[in-house]
Order: sequence, then C-alpha cells, then structure tokens
Amino acid sequence: MKLYYAPGACSIGIHVLLEEVGKPYQLEPVNLREGAQFKPPFTGVSPKGKVPALERDDGSVLTEYPVIARWLGHQANLLPKDAEADIRAMEAMEYAVGTMHGQGFARLFRTERFAPSVADHDAVKAAGREVVEKGFAVLDNALAGKSYIAGNDFSAADTALFYVEFWATKRLGMRLPANCAAHFDRMMTRPAVQRTLQQEGQA
Repeated sequence: MKLYYAPGACSIGIHVLLEEVGKPYQLEPVNLREGAQFKPPFTGVSPKGKVPALERDDGSVLTEYPVIARWLGHQANLLPKDAEADIRAMEAMEYAVGTMHGQGFARLFRTERFAPSVADHDAVKAAGREVVEKGFAVLDNALAGKSYIAGNDFSAADTALFYVEFWATKRLGMRLPANCAAHFDRMMTRPAVQRTLQQEGQA
C-alpha cells in the first residue's frame, strides 16, 4: 500500500491507522503549499486534488477519508463489532470530516476560498471557529462515558476525531472539552500515534 499524504494534514489520521493495522506500506508526500495536489503525477493518482489517497496493493486507489478508514478498519478488525456502536462511530467520523473539517477548519485554514476580499476574512474565520466549537461540544457528548468513540476499544473512526483534536490543540491552541481532551490524551499515548508524529515531523 502507498499513502499519499501531507505532513500534519488530515491524512495524518490515515497514517495513524496504517500504523495500527501493521501491514507494510509506503509514504508518498504531496506538497500542498506548492499545489502538487493539482498537478501530475498526483492528479494521475486522484483527480480530486486532495489528500489522503491510498493506493492498494492491486494498484487501485481509494479516496475520501471515511472510505479509506473504513476499508483499513476491515483489514485489521478495527471496526466495532456491535452494529449500533459501528453506525455511531461512522456518524462521528463523518461529522468530524464533513462538518468540522469541511465547514469549520477549512474556513480557518483556507479563508480565501470562502471570501476573496480580505475585509471579510475575520467574519469567515469567526464562522469557522463557531462550527469547530459546536463540533467539539457534539463529539464531547458522544464520548461521554467512553474511552473511544465506539466504547472501550479503539476503532478506525477514532483517527478522524484525533486529527481534528490535533489541529485544534496544536495549530490553534484551543482548549478541548473534557471528554475530547481525555480522548486526545489517550490517542497521544498510543505507539502508532507516536510513530506517525515522528515520521511526519509533528512530534
């Protein structure tokens, strides 16, 4: 397998999951700052122009964070066995990726995409932070009484929660609500996370 990634981007969660799975894989960095995601050779891998992308051993490529996480979870029994826990974990992952990342963090990190005029940037960032803060309140409630999002056991969905928690604490200096903070601390102690942070220069 080969993971197309950018250090510290959302692909860090898939990188963690690959370390958890424990099967051989390669890393292929994509320089987002230079726009490499929009040019060959990466567009030949994925025309969507974003990371993560995972090339499987048969040469086929998976894109979209929840899809890659779900497939990797199947490879190493890292999906909840209980049907209700599984669907709730998927719900949390989709929310972290689609809403918190796509509508919240995107406004904070890629403000110009939402407002070409610099005069509007503060309003865009404020709207993005509101989405993020609301998101953590939702996830905090979902984590109540649990070690991980599906219960007591780590699952693939936890990597999505991890990367938004990582961005909030390490890039924005935000204080997480109690359950999210405990989840983040728990994730940070996992050897797979520590290896990933070292490999991506984020430790």
